[in-house]
Amino acid sequence: MPLPKIEDARQMSNDELADAILAAKRELFELRLQQATRRLEKPHQFKHVRHRIAQMMTVVHERELAAAKSADEASKTAASVPASPQASKDAADASQPDQEEE
Repeated sequence: MPLPKIEDARQMSNDELADAILAAKRELFELRLQQATRRLEKPHQFKHVRHRIAQMMTVVHERELAAAKSADEASKTAASVPASPQASKDAADASQPDQEEE
């Protein structure tokens, strides 16, 4: 059986990825249990399961980085462009102390 491809993980949604990671970690636990009780018949499955977990976690991390980058870019563009000329004028007026007439 060949190693799983990362394209399979990239096609999953975030929820599917989280569920698949949890299922793979449970499978890895079961493999360790079988190994400890000497019931393990296919020791190469360790490599496949660990490889699949690493791929899925890589995809999750890539998506987190992409989301953080897009949020960072959005905040930079929002901060550099004033909302409206009236809003900036109101902000300037609010920053000046009121002068009372005597």
